[in-house]
Amino acid sequence: MPKVAVIGAGTMGHGIAELFAIAGYEVALVDVAEDFLKRALQNIEWSLKKLAEKGQIKEDVGVILGRIKPIVNDVCKAVEGAELMVEAVVEDIEIKRKVFAEADRCAPPSAILATNTSSLPITEIAEAVKPERRPLVVGMHFFNPPVLMPLVEIIKGAYTSDETVKKTAEYASKLGKQTVVVNKDVPGFIVNRILARLNEAACWMVARGEATIQEVDSALIYKAGLPMGAFILMDYTGIDVVCFIGDAMVKRGFKTHPCPVIAEKCKEKKYGVKSGEGFYKYPAPGKFQWPEVPKAAGDKVDVTYLLAPAINEAAYLLRESIASREDIDKAIRLGLNWPKGPLEYADELGIDTVVKALEEWKNKTGFEEYEPDPLLRDMAAKGKLGKKSGEGFYTYVKAEEKKLETLIVRYEPGIAWIILNRPERLNAINPKMIEELWKVLDEIEQMDYDKVRVVVITGSGRAFSAGADVTGFMGATPVTIFKVSRKLQMLYERLELLDRPVICGLNGYTLGGGLELAMACDFRIAAETAELGQPEINLGFIPGAGGTQRLARLIGRDKAKELIFTGDRIPAREAERLGLVHKVVPPDRLEQELRAFANKLAEKPPLALAMAKYAINFGLEAPQWVGMMLEASNFGLLFSTEDVIEGVSAFLQKRKPQFKGK
Repeated sequence: MPKVAVIGAGTMGHGIAELFAIAGYEVALVDVAEDFLKRALQNIEWSLKKLAEKGQIKEDVGVILGRIKPIVNDVCKAVEGAELMVEAVVEDIEIKRKVFAEADRCAPPSAILATNTSSLPITEIAEAVKPERRPLVVGMHFFNPPVLMPLVEIIKGAYTSDETVKKTAEYASKLGKQTVVVNKDVPGFIVNRILARLNEAACWMVARGEATIQEVDSALIYKAGLPMGAFILMDYTGIDVVCFIGDAMVKRGFKTHPCPVIAEKCKEKKYGVKSGEGFYKYPAPGKFQWPEVPKAAGDKVDVTYLLAPAINEAAYLLRESIASREDIDKAIRLGLNWPKGPLEYADELGIDTVVKALEEWKNKTGFEEYEPDPLLRDMAAKGKLGKKSGEGFYTYVKAEEKKLETLIVRYEPGIAWIILNRPERLNAINPKMIEELWKVLDEIEQMDYDKVRVVVITGSGRAFSAGADVTGFMGATPVTIFKVSRKLQMLYERLELLDRPVICGLNGYTLGGGLELAMACDFRIAAETAELGQPEINLGFIPGAGGTQRLARLIGRDKAKELIFTGDRIPAREAERLGLVHKVVPPDRLEQELRAFANKLAEKPPLALAMAKYAINFGLEAPQWVGMMLEASNFGLLFSTEDVIEGVSAFLQKRKPQFKGK
């Protein structure tokens, strides 16, 4: 039976020992006291029983547990005959060096000596062993808890051989883990460097009074889609651990300006969950409970501004060949459970937008670490902006754009942009625009979901649309106007019936028929400068494209009467308060917010989105029991789709689903 030695039986060590035992290795588990080892074996047994209950181990718990041999404070005995040692003692470099020196003395000449350090340099640790052994010293960084987390960072020190890296990756693969390779021994490796930048950004925003802790965490959870906000994660990990890792990285050259908000918590010994209080309060020490973080709290926080420093760090790692593009993103997806890696986020947000955010950081703080990385500047200068240009850190299907008489239509991966393009007339709706909108919607409806999953409608210039172009209707008969009204109503009904979500971006004046168009969309995101209203009454007539019906359904009968009877315009923030607009953002962030939300929806199962849209829209127009029958029918229908199989499989395999709309 192959043998490994695990030195240190704490949280990480006993988890690593359990993994090797499950994989069929004999494991020598070492700690300084018998009590520590007993506790470790109890924890391993509990974990194995849980895995057995879920059917995730094939052998009897006792058989696996029997492979683990506890050894009290004798590294030399543990490594005898071992082909691999994994050191998982406290993050103290002198203690680690002592372990390695002892292992070097007693282990077989071919044995690999790995350290599970999360922050200390592999090269310094390797220098504790004889020169001929140094090529066999490597970083093998597991994530907590090792049994559940799928990632292992493999770190090359200055002496580590390629063969050692290859063999270490093979060991990790036998444990069922995925690996990334860190080619240079930099402080914090991949995951902790990038996480440190996010934590800094979050903390400095709070320290400067730009946002509250809740607002930052809300934006990261609900806008960026991270599993935890920065402050919740620090509480969960232990703020003392954050401070310790940060200090270790700084001592070895990591450029940063430690944030006082984090430092104060460490000084006060408010470490988070373990102490019962950190950035949030918990029911008792060691008892985690999700803090209250409202979704609306993060609405005003620019998520690009928050993520930009982490993206900048990722760009540095790539430019310096510390890790590959794929490994950087893979490390963050698997190590931190982000839905996307930082380079994928960069492409989605726009490289130019990220550079602009970093320049804002640099101007506000003067900190050199916020200087945009040369790689980002070069990409922005060359027009490699990410998804919107077809190329960024990754290559995408290049956006197709066509200019019609009244519209610009642009197809990006997964998104169709329809831009009303009569800026000289404030995008007033004329018969030609109606005709072109109808044809474009027909075209989109015929497209496969792999090309278009979400539609975004916005305007060029300083208006979304100021309404119908009444100059085109002068002299028309009442019957002609009736037909125009019905044609517009039918066009807007097409939007409600379209089998994919429609997002409206209100970039300016949104009046009359323009507001009626917006109300037919599924979502409305407005720039702060937008003005909304139904001013038809001021010209002697009433809304004729659904305004009297949709406005009352959205904001209530009485408020709808007030807006229609007075013809008043209201600012975007007032429209948001009434429920007419879903979200209000600064004008320079409107396109970014539209794209981010569209991309988020584009990742969902398209058939399920269509069925949900139909159930809601049709159900509202029918008695509740009819709506319930429609919901049940659509619910059942979806169980015939491949997307449901993919969704359930991905959930069970703890991976991100890849929906195809089939």
